[in-house]
Amino acid sequence: MGTTTPPPLQGPTAKEKKYDRQLRLWAASGQLALENAHILLLNSSPGIVGVETLKNLILPGIGSFTIVDEELVTERDLGVNFFLTEESLGKPRATESCRFLEELNPEVQGHAKHQSVESFMESTRAFDKYSLILLVASSKAYPGRVAEVAASTLIPLFHIHCVGFYSYFSLQLPETFPIVDTHPDPASTQDLRLLDPWPELLEFVRSKTDNLETLSDHDHGHIPYLLLLLHYLDGWKIFHNGKPPADYKEKKEFKSLVEKGARTDNAEGGEENFDEAAAAVLKSLNPPSLPSGLRDVFDHEDCRSLNARSANFWIIANAVCNFYSVHKSLPLPGALPDMKARSADYIKLQNIYKSKARHDLAKVTSEVRLSEKKLSRTEEIDGKEIEAFCRGAAFVKLIRGQKVPWASSGSSSGSNHDAKRAPKIARIQFVGQQELGIEDSLFPLAVVFLACADAGTVSQGGKESLTERIQKLIGPGGYEKAVVSFDAIVAEMERANGAELHNISALTGGMVAQEAIKVITKQYIPIDNTCVFDGIVSRSAVFRI
Repeated sequence: MGTTTPPPLQGPTAKEKKYDRQLRLWAASGQLALENAHILLLNSSPGIVGVETLKNLILPGIGSFTIVDEELVTERDLGVNFFLTEESLGKPRATESCRFLEELNPEVQGHAKHQSVESFMESTRAFDKYSLILLVASSKAYPGRVAEVAASTLIPLFHIHCVGFYSYFSLQLPETFPIVDTHPDPASTQDLRLLDPWPELLEFVRSKTDNLETLSDHDHGHIPYLLLLLHYLDGWKIFHNGKPPADYKEKKEFKSLVEKGARTDNAEGGEENFDEAAAAVLKSLNPPSLPSGLRDVFDHEDCRSLNARSANFWIIANAVCNFYSVHKSLPLPGALPDMKARSADYIKLQNIYKSKARHDLAKVTSEVRLSEKKLSRTEEIDGKEIEAFCRGAAFVKLIRGQKVPWASSGSSSGSNHDAKRAPKIARIQFVGQQELGIEDSLFPLAVVFLACADAGTVSQGGKESLTERIQKLIGPGGYEKAVVSFDAIVAEMERANGAELHNISALTGGMVAQEAIKVITKQYIPIDNTCVFDGIVSRSAVFRI
């Protein structure tokens, strides 16, 4: 009788080996999103921070990038830009930077356009093929136009500015930017439904705890703590009108009841499973509720009123909303924490939760398919996308994007210009009232960068001009609250005269790239919406402006 040789084990691919660590962070779906991304860098002098940001996006494997830069390489560039050599002198900076950046990752395609941003924008569809825009601060008038075009085309935009020891970047997202995979703390994602158990779970509880007092010490010490909690909940309800522990006092009483059930006359002097049950009382015996983030999604017009152009997210959200309306709970994620138990019992319990999760998923999927039919959609939403939403529904985040603080800057003048900026100025002053009274707050740094958002260097307006612009933004009263901080920041920016320090630009480029990856992969939660870094004190801060 012949023997069958088992097939060889399939090892990781070359790409999986190359990107092993980052795949652990954002999985294959995130990597695919990166590889499909095309990043546009609108660079201006000195432009180091833009190149450093690209470096940190090329290494993890974006699909392609394009650099738009009208400058030629000078001696000054060679001293601060590590992606240029002496042979680059006099050549287009976009072309030379692109050539050296491509060497970092052969799988990434680079494109260079030696032209001004203004001429690049003359095309009516200049931005259509790009996934994300990196806009380096410029003294010219186009940044406001870029921000407006990015807003109208729903392309995320980063505005980046480095001067001396200081740096700043702001993020402009579309008006609605949903994130399903927010990567919450695993401890907070456990949904055990102990106050709303289903028949299969109750049957398993009874089979393991009906003769609890007569069990051997070994069996008694290996009952999963979830089953112990459900068992003692039944006893509690008998004496409390069928209601579970509601407040902190009752939960403390219930915890004592569970602790008294543990056997202490054994070799260990206690039982680990009972300790786990007692520790889980306060966090596990809570009635289901709708998280505020998901409530925002359910209340959104795009969720309540679907149409043929609705994004997959909203169709799934509508299905989950209908599920919640019927069952008064979200689809069960199906994950279980580790616990003291026999392997067979834990696997059985795990299968019960997974079966319930699949059952809930099937109901949501049915709702999705019904909506697709009503909307006459020809392409079905991938089941994995529906499953991911159901699994992380409690932590879905809907970010309400807004234009960068200076978005109307340079696009108008006179009273119309002031009218457009009025809401933002009011917002800056509101945040200033809260922040400027705080010692060591970095908000003055954010205000200074906003004040010179139109000017690449302080020298063009001088210290007095910049101070006047700061006072217009924050108001004379706000300026007086932090006059020492404002004067020190302006002095450093005047000293730097628009120049970038490579180490500050490299660090800022890493920070921007990290946030850009969150936006591209739609995983984790990006900043909202402005970040500043003070290299003198090595501190950063985020403000919503």
